[in-house]
Amino acid sequence: MAEIKVPELAESILEGTISGWLKKPGDKIEKGEYILELETDKVNVEITAEHSGVLKEILKNEGDTVEVGEVIGIIDESGEGVEQASENPVQEGKKEEAVKEEITEEEENGDNNHRPIASPAARKLAREKGIDLNAVPTRDPLGRVRKQDIEAYEAPKSEPKVQEVQVPKQQQNVASVEDSNRVERIRMTRRRQTIAKRLVEVQHTAAMLTTFNEVDMTAVMNIRKRRKEQFFEQHDVRLGFMSFFTKAVVAALKKFPLLNAEIQGDEIVLKKYYDIGVAVSTDEGLVVPVVRDADRLTFAQIEREIAELAKKARSNKLTLKELQGGTFTITNGGIFGSLLSTPILNGPQVGILGMHKIQLRPVAIDEERIENRPMMYIALSYDHRIIDGKEAVSFLATIKELLEDPEQLLLEG
Repeated sequence: MAEIKVPELAESILEGTISGWLKKPGDKIEKGEYILELETDKVNVEITAEHSGVLKEILKNEGDTVEVGEVIGIIDESGEGVEQASENPVQEGKKEEAVKEEITEEEENGDNNHRPIASPAARKLAREKGIDLNAVPTRDPLGRVRKQDIEAYEAPKSEPKVQEVQVPKQQQNVASVEDSNRVERIRMTRRRQTIAKRLVEVQHTAAMLTTFNEVDMTAVMNIRKRRKEQFFEQHDVRLGFMSFFTKAVVAALKKFPLLNAEIQGDEIVLKKYYDIGVAVSTDEGLVVPVVRDADRLTFAQIEREIAELAKKARSNKLTLKELQGGTFTITNGGIFGSLLSTPILNGPQVGILGMHKIQLRPVAIDEERIENRPMMYIALSYDHRIIDGKEAVSFLATIKELLEDPEQLLLEG
């Protein structure tokens, strides 16, 4: 027999939640074949079999939280699976003896033979939940009730005795339908729980503050309009806004290096590299894949990298490496129509830039002229513990200047 264990995932990930088994007991398994999916704090990981054989038993079910190294299933390497267990007289004899011993022990404790066979953990949990062990179904071939059987079973709730009132059957049905439609309980995914926990932690540990500015996007939009077809033909990727903002952020970080740092104890760690996280919304929550060494990439390389990471994020194919180690984050609420917001820091980073919807607004060109211009509000949330207001405002003003005169981005490198 071979044990299926939760493999080492990453240095910072010690546990996960089983989101689903791809095999069921009795199924044949080949070494290297995917057998279950594990949801971690950051990504979903498909676990492969390290042995060939037949899946004999599943010890942890969908929704269970498991730790690295924990045994979650058994593979019969002989290939005969569950059936072989009953054909093996030695194993069968041992199991029968174990059952007899447990029955004998129950009898010695004063119980009768009708008491179901269950593990101590299952009995304890059943007592706590007020569940009758006789009513709990089990998949164990010997009829033993296990802890996971108790966890999967919902005992019928006993209702208090009240004076019976005759209610028409039709009215009863209507009332039950209305009650079931009033609320819906949805279990939070592990990723959503982690997102919630980290966001609250940031607000408790960082002295977070937000400053705002606005950018006239006329020059950037004119460049995109003139160059988009040629750019696509040459690089096979579309020229979007993110490459402009990424380049502007990198240039501003070089000018104000504290925004590219983090706090470790009583030390400030200044980072001399520029790994820019780009927030991507998925069905399971927000993830922030990282564009590595963004200062060394061209516009086309940045656009291609962001497009690839976003595609992986939405198909749940991101690796842990692609999510770790960012130094600064950019988030774009404008794609959903957000006009203004205060983004929350992506700890342990100390700065995050928020982009918003581009909207035509009247802008004073000089004392006599007013024109409608495509304007975008931008926001910088920062950790006031190491970044002063003057530095934060100057950082945001630098980004504004670079975007309103995009040719400077080439000069800034």
